[in-house]
Amino acid sequence: MKRLPRLALAHLPTPLEALPRLSAELGGPSIWVKRDDQTGLAFGGNKTRKLEYLAAAALAEGADRLITAGATQSNHCRQTAAAAARLGLACTLVLAGEEPSRKDANVLLDHLFGADIRWVSKSGRDAELQAVYEHAKADGGKPYLVPYGGSSPLGAAAYAYALEELLVQIQPDWIVFATSSGGTQAGLVAGAKLLDYEGSILGICVDEKAEELAPRVAALAGETTTLLGQQLPVSAADMLVNDGYLGDGYAVMGNAEREAIRLLGSLEGLLVDPVYTGRAAAGMIDLVRKGFFNSQDKVLFWHTGGGPALFADTYARELAS
Repeated sequence: MKRLPRLALAHLPTPLEALPRLSAELGGPSIWVKRDDQTGLAFGGNKTRKLEYLAAAALAEGADRLITAGATQSNHCRQTAAAAARLGLACTLVLAGEEPSRKDANVLLDHLFGADIRWVSKSGRDAELQAVYEHAKADGGKPYLVPYGGSSPLGAAAYAYALEELLVQIQPDWIVFATSSGGTQAGLVAGAKLLDYEGSILGICVDEKAEELAPRVAALAGETTTLLGQQLPVSAADMLVNDGYLGDGYAVMGNAEREAIRLLGSLEGLLVDPVYTGRAAAGMIDLVRKGFFNSQDKVLFWHTGGGPALFADTYARELAS
């Protein structure tokens, strides 16, 4: 693959760990975890890999401010704010939701990293994001617009490289992870095409139906292969996307997420979050119980981070009860 300009923000390679107690408890295939919750920047997460390339592009353009958007407890925004602080850049975050009376979890961290936060409704998020960007330019600044979730061909390329990193450590039959804005899945699929990886890449949806997500991820994966030096065809049919675990909606923690959080915590000392990795882990656990995987398979759970959300008051009170 073509090598793209990068800033070293993450602790790489991230560890690979076996999960023997969870595997024994479920009585299915051997389960492993790729610890991208340990990428190092501001409690880690998958966005740090993407920001290595996005921030490099921002600095190459002479940017003095990173601007991005997300939900109230956005892991992407937390890592973007931390990257900006580390690089000496200003940062503006457009967060969709009501400003909480108590700053906790990711919101607290956003403040500690010095981010300027704008609170808007979900429907007004994109318009406000563009307005903030245009206002910063009109004031003589040089803002850089970081795409939502880091999900652009440049951000997704980080996960093509990440797959290359993984295959040195293990050759799994399945890779399972949380998929939302689609950049991580697009990067993994692009990497699989470029590296001839023959295993299966399964995204567990956290907020969208498969019919909406799969075509968008396929298009992004195709653009990513082109960016990395080979224009390879990618179709929605290439996407393995499971939307059977959406529960009551985005960021709503249900019984499945609660069980996954407690099971991984009590058996492996591993923390997953209520929104992304908890939902993906719940999906994987259910699929194991249903016999979806072959008992001889190696199943890799790609942990994309999100731990700070556990300390958001809403989730913490539920989990402690």
